[in-house]
Amino acid sequence: MVGSRTLTALVGIVGSLALSVLLYAYTDSLLFFLFVPFIPFLFARRDERTNRPSIRECSRCEFTTRTPEFEYCPRDGSRLYERTDD
Repeated sequence: MVGSRTLTALVGIVGSLALSVLLYAYTDSLLFFLFVPFIPFLFARRDERTNRPSIRECSRCEFTTRTPEFEYCPRDGSRLYERTDD
């Protein structure tokens, strides 16, 4: 079975090729085929493209990490907390 990400990519590529063919038939210019690889990125949400873990930081010494294995600061041993954007 094809995964949802693969299916979305295939639909995006087929859709962008179809749009390029229609634009070529209308304008007689091959310039539109240069945009085929970029059209699926226009419809992707930013949170799907950046699938990174949250930032964890030490309240005492400014240590920050994205590695989920760190629960305590390696410098002073205090617990790391997720950064809040206030």
